[in-house]
Amino acid sequence: MSCCLSRVIRRCLAALIGLCVVTCPSWSLPARADDSASSTEGNLSQTAASVNSADVAIFDGKTLEGWRIIEDADFKQHGDVHVKDGVIILPKGKPATGISWKGQLPRSNYEVTFAGQRVDGGDFFCGLTFPVKEEYCTLILGGWGGQVIGLSNIDGYSAIENSTTQSFDFNNETWYKVMLRVTDGQITAEIDGKTMVDVATEGHRFSIWWEQEPVTPLGIVTWHTTGAIKDLKLKKLPAQTSEESAQRSE
Repeated sequence: MSCCLSRVIRRCLAALIGLCVVTCPSWSLPARADDSASSTEGNLSQTAASVNSADVAIFDGKTLEGWRIIEDADFKQHGDVHVKDGVIILPKGKPATGISWKGQLPRSNYEVTFAGQRVDGGDFFCGLTFPVKEEYCTLILGGWGGQVIGLSNIDGYSAIENSTTQSFDFNNETWYKVMLRVTDGQITAEIDGKTMVDVATEGHRFSIWWEQEPVTPLGIVTWHTTGAIKDLKLKKLPAQTSEESAQRSE
């Protein structure tokens, strides 16, 4: 008799619990912590998650979402940065105008590509500051009077005084396709498919001038110049083996 009664009680309890689950509104159930976080992080959290995939979306072609306009130090009198027809316009500042990425990104084994042009002015239309593992460096395009290409800094030496120094005639209002590749063993930069910078990372110390510190971890700057950037993309690359790195540095 007690056994039968026990079974009846268990069945009643099960039915009652089932009724509560069916009739309770979904919003009354506590949300999981990861569900709550994902609902508030927005596009930047999606970008952070994509760091582990091949492509990291850093420019939607319409807005500056994910970027901040730099206001510090030499950027206090920056130009009115905006996006027009899929192009990021960096108007001439006094002396600098720049933007910095706010999201996550790889610190090695990645590639940045874009098209850039000097719209107006006579100095660099792109100072691309980027991570090199735990350090930072800047790719200068059109500095020191408008023609210098190079990395600032390598072992304390700027883009005009180290092994990466190159001269290139940039014409105003002309688009140039730029590629920067950073791997564990090498930094490479190309303009219109031609290699302009190719330097091994091993045995070198990379740094940036204090003026570029607000630009980290990734950013683009103009100096007394109006610049334009479009088709800005970042792609994560597979890590190189030690043999591949050695071959590249030879």
